[in-house]
Amino acid sequence: QVQLVESGGGLVQPGGSLRLSCSVSGLSRDHYILGWVRQAPGKAREGVSCIMRGDGSTHYADSVKGRFSISRNYAGNTLYLQMDNLQAEDTAIYYCATTRAKGLAPLELISDFGSWGQGTQVTVSS
Repeated sequence: QVQLVESGGGLVQPGGSLRLSCSVSGLSRDHYILGWVRQAPGKAREGVSCIMRGDGSTHYADSVKGRFSISRNYAGNTLYLQMDNLQAEDTAIYYCATTRAKGLAPLELISDFGSWGQGTQVTVSS
């Protein structure tokens, strides 16, 4: 059974940084993608970043490129999202996500066809 447990959210000022962590367990070899999605109030869920478990390649939404960085530990059971230069529009609940779905748009796959954790709130405000 897939278990994804996020931590590390909080309140930060614009321009600040946070590091999210996700404890991962229960994945099968068919869970090809591991990543992060977010959902802000009144907005659709958005794939933020993901890593392909096979080759380690990473993907980022245009809105976070150059500011966010995804990584995992050597054992592959912890996923991280380093978020720098946070802005008010980054305020959302962030979910760790995985999926067995295959396709050409991995961020859409984990957003639309994923299993998610309980989420952690990130609030960017002065």
